[in-house]
Amino acid sequence: MKVRMNWTYQTPKKQTVFFQSDELEAELALLMAEDMERTGRTKSIEFTDARGVTWSKKEMLKLMEELEYEPASIMVYFDGSYDKESGKSGAGAAIYYKLGKERFRVRISQTLDELPSNNEAEYAALLLAVNYLAELGVSGQEVLFKGDSLVAVNQLSGEWPCYEEQHQSWINRIEEGLMKLKISGNYEAIPRKENKEADQLSKQAIQGMNVRSRIKLD
Repeated sequence: MKVRMNWTYQTPKKQTVFFQSDELEAELALLMAEDMERTGRTKSIEFTDARGVTWSKKEMLKLMEELEYEPASIMVYFDGSYDKESGKSGAGAAIYYKLGKERFRVRISQTLDELPSNNEAEYAALLLAVNYLAELGVSGQEVLFKGDSLVAVNQLSGEWPCYEEQHQSWINRIEEGLMKLKISGNYEAIPRKENKEADQLSKQAIQGMNVRSRIKLD
């Protein structure tokens, strides 16, 4: 979880100055807050997440205790594949997250029929990931989605308009899923070479190899 620190500094003459940090991991932000408080010049410290929700230090400490038992620092790689000859599509996603101090990786893929294009397979892969996040019990988190489809990434982020009715239908389903989970989704376009894991999963799904696995990372 990432937050910005809002720090009000007070001089010996009671003059105050407001500072705001760049985004920091919440654990680091709390350590910084404790260090600032030791100066004796801190009038107030608050923490704000990407959704604009603000916490006091006490509230943030309580939240971090609760998050120790919930997935956090979630990153999703997604990809879709489409085979014109067979008419089959595959959706694949690799999900990385922290649970307490441990890190995990999930791999999921699904064979899909009757999708007319690779673009729709990309959206299906992202929806597959969102549905899995619901199974994990993710709620109120900021999630980074990475994919090599400029169409999917830019239409979901709002950078590109969506004129295709079928694409808009997928976008609506994805956004509805995120809204139910109170997830703030961020989208990043990456080169294909950085998306090999999800790409392989989606291609295996076309061959009928549906994967669903989770491992703890070192």
